[in-house]
Amino acid sequence: MARALIVGCGCRGRRLAKLLAGEGWAVRGTTRRDRNLAAIEAAGAEAALADPDRPGTVLGLVGDVTVVHWLLGSALGEPEAMAAIHGPRLERLLEKLVDTPVRGFVYEAVGTVSRQQLETGQRIVESAGRTWRIPFAIIGADPGDYDGWLDAAAAATDRVLGNEPRAASRE
Repeated sequence: MARALIVGCGCRGRRLAKLLAGEGWAVRGTTRRDRNLAAIEAAGAEAALADPDRPGTVLGLVGDVTVVHWLLGSALGEPEAMAAIHGPRLERLLEKLVDTPVRGFVYEAVGTVSRQQLETGQRIVESAGRTWRIPFAIIGADPGDYDGWLDAAAAATDRVLGNEPRAASRE
């Protein structure tokens, strides 16, 4: 059974978790706050506390993961923290993923985080993909279009695994 780790398992992440769990995936979703754990569990995912600003908290969750989804395009926080999680923290995480079972990385490159920070993150993911041959996919869909975004996220998951993208995933 494949396992997905959704880093930033907010409302869109929980929809993706529900879709993947419905297809037989084991899904683990992260949050920085205890109060969000129940909502992640309700979506059919194993909930875990992790902070993308501290890559070690995320790395501790990838030992049995096939695909990591970095869904932080609309993360909330101070500008410096957002720059870090789409910059050096992301880069450090990707460097460490080489020595794990992770076979794919999906990056959300659109959201409320500054365009410059998301472009930096996308360049880091693309560079890591080339350097360490980590299959990656970029979600460029409008996060305000929930159905379109979900379709793009599901297709990105398929692409990193070398599968044909699935048909539209409507609930």
